[in-house]
This record gives sequence, C-alpha cells and structure tokens, in this order.
Amino acid sequence: MNTPTAPFFTAVVEPGGLQCDAWPEQPLLLSMEQGSIDWPSSCRNGTCRTCIGHLVQGEVRYAIDWPGLTPEERASGCVLPCVAYPASDVVLQAPSI
Repeated sequence: MNTPTAPFFTAVVEPGGLQCDAWPEQPLLLSMEQGSIDWPSSCRNGTCRTCIGHLVQGEVRYAIDWPGLTPEERASGCVLPCVAYPASDVVLQAPSI
C-alpha cells in the first residue's frame, strides 16, 4: 500500500466550486459531508450508484476490487465517491439530478 505524501488533498465540486479537505484514508463522500458539501448517496458501499459523479481532474483509488462501475465508466472518468479515496487533489462534476 502506498503511503500518501500529503496529509490531505483538496476536493472541488463543480458546478459551483465548493471545496473541502479530502483525507486519503477515508472515502471522498465522507470528506465532502464533513466539509458541508451536499452530495447524493444511499448505500455507501459502491453498489447502488446513487453517488456516481465524474472525475474532471485528479486521481482516486478504490479499496475494493469491483466498485460498481463498468470498465467503460471508469475509463470515461466516472467515480463513486462513497468508495473512492483521493490519491491527489480532485475536481468532481456533480451528478445530474
């Protein structure tokens, strides 16, 4: 397991530019909630896909092998913040509601 070089990263949510600290040892969703950013969620284990968003910039890692995304979705930048851990500063596009 790689040890993060920064104690925390920054997550920015578009549209709107809201941002929060994103801790490498916890899922992005939890960091966003702690930073008072409202993001849709339900199961919190990567299966319901309620929290799906688009990673515009940055990198994430998953602690589970199958995070509920197809290979095509992952390749196009889709992420599930409930199970995605930041590996750098990130910019997320909020899901369409």
